[in-house]
Amino acid sequence: PPAEPPVPPGRRRLSLLAVEPLLFLATVSLGLQGPLATQYLWDRLGAEHGYSDRNSTDSTGCGDDNATADPLRQEVEALVSHWNLYINLGGFFVSLFSVTLLGAWSDSVGRRPALILPAAGMALQTAIYLLVMYLELHVAFFLLGRILSGLTGDYNLILASCFSYVADTSERRARTFRVAILEACLGTAGMVASIGGGQWRKAQGYINPFWLAVASSLAATLYAAFFLRESVKQKKEAKLFTLSHYKAVYRLYTAPEHLSSRWKLALYSLAFFLIVTVHFGAKDIYVLYELGFPLCWASDLIGYGSAASYLAYLSSLAGLRLLQLCLEDTWVAEIGLISNIAGLVVISLAVTTPLMFTGYGILFLSMAATPVIRSKLSKLVSETEQGALFASVACVEGLCSLVSTGVFNSLYPATLHFMRGFPFLFGAIILLIPAAILGWIQIWDSKHHYNHFQDASLSPTKD
Repeated sequence: PPAEPPVPPGRRRLSLLAVEPLLFLATVSLGLQGPLATQYLWDRLGAEHGYSDRNSTDSTGCGDDNATADPLRQEVEALVSHWNLYINLGGFFVSLFSVTLLGAWSDSVGRRPALILPAAGMALQTAIYLLVMYLELHVAFFLLGRILSGLTGDYNLILASCFSYVADTSERRARTFRVAILEACLGTAGMVASIGGGQWRKAQGYINPFWLAVASSLAATLYAAFFLRESVKQKKEAKLFTLSHYKAVYRLYTAPEHLSSRWKLALYSLAFFLIVTVHFGAKDIYVLYELGFPLCWASDLIGYGSAASYLAYLSSLAGLRLLQLCLEDTWVAEIGLISNIAGLVVISLAVTTPLMFTGYGILFLSMAATPVIRSKLSKLVSETEQGALFASVACVEGLCSLVSTGVFNSLYPATLHFMRGFPFLFGAIILLIPAAILGWIQIWDSKHHYNHFQDASLSPTKD
């Protein structure tokens, strides 16, 4: 990347505020919505189809050994899975285009507008969810809220803008750990939301936790609008609705600064796509898997389970920092993928609560791979292309959600009759591909640098 223009000592640091609080608030809102919305769909659709409450002690309840063969329970599980599929497909298909547009636009006009819009859209979505619960509207209105949020970029644009913000304000050599700190923010917020949401839902139902989700989204909007300083050093006016923003993203992969960057960008993006697809897909069905036989978890255990899955962000941050002392970033990512694979295999076989939490525990380094890939991607482009790059990464994440909800939410009901945990096993197998990609790139880079060093050391002799 080109050298930065001279900046008076300490001035940039003092003029910038952290983007972490905004990401924390947005993630709290999202973390409250996900499990609560799935449980609401379960109760609402179950009641409409005459299925008894999941905590019932009746012989047809989940606690009975024959519950696994209950056709009505399987019908409700399939309905909830399909509605999750429709809602996620609608939202992410719309955001696939808006994120690319707004992310590249932020390279010119700054990051703050690309943070204010999606935060406000998330607040609108949670407000619509509240109306559905208050007025008992048809659950299809969940889809409407998701689409409106998608038009403003949704949570993916918040992620893209936050990572661009960090790339704008961090040193290259410290970027991997800086990105990992931002991802650890995701885990902390998700853990707080999961534990609080589960306990709150058990005590007071769905309405009050969703009010907190609305408040968190509004607080994120206000923080971006009034407290967060701009990180783009040279802002300029730019039209929003123009194809040039899409072309900027396209040029990253077709006309990079260095020829080797082209295939590295493509391979790293493919590895990122596969990892995040498995992560999103597994996360989509954790709650359904825990609600069903033989685990039959109540809302408090579901909250603890979600918190355990989010704890992997924090443990991965600590593991990344320690492993960086003796290993290259790529090999840290490989260890993270091994942790992810092993954890999913254990979860796929979990028939008891202790075994399920054992699987969550084995995932303790599972989030180490994504900050490494984000950091490596950001180092392949110039400073003026960070917004376009992370917009493309967010576009990949949107595609991940599109594919993961389509595959995992369809695979889950289709495999209930022979192995309820099969989607997790499927995800573990898929993760072998990015592990191979990252290892191959690292080996290629090592050989390339070795040959370059050898040629440089021999050149004086030739002269």
